[in-house]
Amino acid sequence: MNRRHFIALLIVSSAAEGVVCLAKAAGPNEISIQASKFEFTPDTVKVKRGQPVTFVLTSIDRIHGFKMPDFGVRIDIVPDQETRVTITPEKAGTFAYFCDVFCGDGHEDMGGTLVVED
Repeated sequence: MNRRHFIALLIVSSAAEGVVCLAKAAGPNEISIQASKFEFTPDTVKVKRGQPVTFVLTSIDRIHGFKMPDFGVRIDIVPDQETRVTITPEKAGTFAYFCDVFCGDGHEDMGGTLVVED
């Protein structure tokens, strides 16, 4: 291998390593969602397609569920604990999330919307 090829290879591999390190350092965005009787706050969340996002879920009153069928997510939210779930939405659109643990009369209205933008 001649000297020019070696230097070019070294520059390209260094640049690629820098990109990987920057991507790892950035990590997923965190979005806090609080569950309480009959509601999620916020009830609408906007994210970018292809970017990882971690939902930090908390409950202020009782056990709730968090289900996003379009992303295969189903998890319990327990009071006084943080529950984390990370997804990388690969398709743009509007997707529902909702509580699937009955919490009383009004439970059927406990839901929210994930908006994935390009």
